[in-house]
Amino acid sequence: MQEEKVIIIGAGIAGLTAAIELEKAGFKPTILEASDSIGGRVKTDNMGGYLLDHGFQVLLTAYPEAQHYLDYEKLNLKKFGPGALILDPKSGNYVISDPLRQPSSLFSMLFSPVGSFSDKLKIFQWNRALRKLSIDEIFAKPEISSIEFLRKKGFSETIIQQFFKPFFGGIFLENELNTSSRMLEFVFKMFGEGFAAIPKSGMKAIPEMLAGHLSQTEIKFNQRVEKVGLKKVVLDNGQEIEADVMIIATKAEQLLPQLEGQFSEDQFVTNLYFSSDIDPIGKPLIALVPDEDKLINNITVMNNTSASYAPEGSYLLSVSVTQNYEENDKQLKQRVLKELIEVFPQLSEAVIEHLKTFYIDNALPQIDDFQNKIKPSQSKIQQGIYLAGDYLLNGSINAAMASGRYAAHAVFEDLKGKGFHN
Repeated sequence: MQEEKVIIIGAGIAGLTAAIELEKAGFKPTILEASDSIGGRVKTDNMGGYLLDHGFQVLLTAYPEAQHYLDYEKLNLKKFGPGALILDPKSGNYVISDPLRQPSSLFSMLFSPVGSFSDKLKIFQWNRALRKLSIDEIFAKPEISSIEFLRKKGFSETIIQQFFKPFFGGIFLENELNTSSRMLEFVFKMFGEGFAAIPKSGMKAIPEMLAGHLSQTEIKFNQRVEKVGLKKVVLDNGQEIEADVMIIATKAEQLLPQLEGQFSEDQFVTNLYFSSDIDPIGKPLIALVPDEDKLINNITVMNNTSASYAPEGSYLLSVSVTQNYEENDKQLKQRVLKELIEVFPQLSEAVIEHLKTFYIDNALPQIDDFQNKIKPSQSKIQQGIYLAGDYLLNGSINAAMASGRYAAHAVFEDLKGKGFHN
């Protein structure tokens, strides 16, 4: 076993993955976690039999890092249907499907109200083209905004407003699609080659599975690091802990003043959960609200995908708000409930109860230069201090895992003078 003391700050996806890789190299790392549980942004509360993920999150099964670190069968993944339900008050509600994975949907897809025949042909062709491109090739392309990319591809404003903006706006947590075209193509490829899924027991099962790989790592909870120094970390209670090496798998600028201002602010999202005795969707689909006058971006009935998310006979509605709003907590709940009944009139007859609202300020990092890979050495910020987190690459579970792996490999290279194969 290695004798060097390695501390990882943060027990999120990146920190746990770094610990897995360090253990493989013979280290016994210690993880300091500020909260009382693992997972970082990927957590699930159990509230009276309802599983409430902290924000509407899904695992894209085509993520290569997730395929490497996770056992999908043991996670008992439950898949969302391909496509989305569009809630259009003018044309009525309709489903836009992926005909490459659901050939039977081709006819209904071609004649659905969303977009033109040309739009649908472009989606089909784009999907096929992306299957021939590697992820590295996508991230090597020049960057433009997603909205500019879609317009350059010739998509109509109708399909941009009715599908692309609400769908990818909900993923990127920004409604103007200013996010890089690299991320747009990467996510579109992942949806085309796999499924959006959730573990049967909630998204928390993902960090729990990662932690289950660890046998030589000590995780210490309620250990908030105030600052890092030369070969030591200082906790908020003043305690100093010595370390030869540190991997900061959390907000680095809060611990290293020299990094202040080097990273953009995070994207926010507000996620509200309601129980209902009426199922307004009836399928494992994400419903999109293309009306920009409404706060709601998307709605899904979680137990249509995984029955364990709600008690039998009840339905768990997850509602995401990505727009800015001025309402207080009570007003927000009232407005969202009003909008729910507007898009699903049958809910006017339902018994609906608000369960919980998550205000997530650090839902996704804003990134100027989207990457898929970095050299492990690029994780090093100064002697003995390394960074991990999806903000170094792109906002995804895949990137969080990759960043943890790169940081661990950088530590090993520096301490032992030889690298890993990656």
